[in-house]
Amino acid sequence: MQKTEPVPGRKAAGGAQSQRYALLSAMFLMSMAAVGPGFITQTATFTVKLGAAFAFAIVVSILIDFVVQANVWRIVAVTRMRAPAIANAAIPGSGYLLAILVIIGGLFFNVGNIGGAGLGLNAMVDLDPKIGGAAAALAAIGIFLSRRAGVAMDRVVFVAAFVKLALILYATVVSGPPVAEAFHQTFLPSTIDFATITTIVGGTVGGYITYAGAHRLLDKGTAGVENISAINRAALSGIAITGVLRYILFLAVLGVVASGVVIDLSGKGANPAGQAFHAAAGDIGFRLFGAVFLASAMTSIIGAAYTSVSFLTAFRPEISERQRNLATVAFICISLVAYVIITTPPAAMLVFVGGLNGLVLPIGLSMLLFAAWKRADLMNGYQYPRWLLVLGALVCCLTWYMAYKSIGPIFALLGL
Repeated sequence: MQKTEPVPGRKAAGGAQSQRYALLSAMFLMSMAAVGPGFITQTATFTVKLGAAFAFAIVVSILIDFVVQANVWRIVAVTRMRAPAIANAAIPGSGYLLAILVIIGGLFFNVGNIGGAGLGLNAMVDLDPKIGGAAAALAAIGIFLSRRAGVAMDRVVFVAAFVKLALILYATVVSGPPVAEAFHQTFLPSTIDFATITTIVGGTVGGYITYAGAHRLLDKGTAGVENISAINRAALSGIAITGVLRYILFLAVLGVVASGVVIDLSGKGANPAGQAFHAAAGDIGFRLFGAVFLASAMTSIIGAAYTSVSFLTAFRPEISERQRNLATVAFICISLVAYVIITTPPAAMLVFVGGLNGLVLPIGLSMLLFAAWKRADLMNGYQYPRWLLVLGALVCCLTWYMAYKSIGPIFALLGL
């Protein structure tokens, strides 16, 4: 069996200020990855199809997110090991499978993220989407080539988070959504669609997103049983941020749909989220959509590349930080080439990759929960809360069921 070692080269960050910065970095990386261009496009697409009933899917995704992230952050922090190492320790060889699935899913996601950046720049300054996507990818590459790549990444994520929140709030107020109807259908939906729920779960907590914040904690040196309370608070705070962003974005699109505006979902260049912002606030709204999409795409390009490459440690545990940054640059370059070659419209790709990562979610979650249940030796003496494991097992079974029910409709999104 492969020898599994804690993440090397870093001790726990000294001082309360360092710990707070590490927790904020992990929290924002996870939450911004969970509300990227894929989620924005999925929200617009499914709100058009389901109307106020989509609120139920949003809430289900938030509840699943709470349980998944609370378990994953805790397991990674307590073991001081990345997810593939934990999986290999629990079930020999399974970590390699998980790494391959997350890297492939992250690659697909990043193709969609680069496409999202192209759509955003097109809306902002009428730049050709292919050129805009390439420009955003090159900007992300510049971040990882810098000498202080980690600091640069954190600052981009922090700024983009506040820009995104402010602009989405503005769009929500302007669109005037039927809040009472949305609240009613949050708990008593007129329609329940498993493929929709699986896709939205995949776009917010599936694939690489599951591990983005937890792996960032390890790289910041903030892990271990002694930090578990602060880590748990950060995880829950990050999920709360994503939950609020998801719901107000849904309300913004719902206000447009409820007003009777027809949003095109079928055209080759269909951009449902852009159409919704344009209907809500005119030309200014469309420019604002571009800014939201660009901010979302940049954080997601960074998060998808960074987290996906962190899974390379399954094959090369001793990889240095500099080598990982170079591998991340290569990952973004491959994503960019794929984006240029693939003819699938960016909006369709963004919806599909959410569903794809929703199919990956139960596989990795099963591996980590098995380690928490059966490998007490990995827990460094920590008594894992049984109630949290039970909730995790129930959510895991639910995600397996949703994946089974949804695999056909998800691949049908690409005509496969």
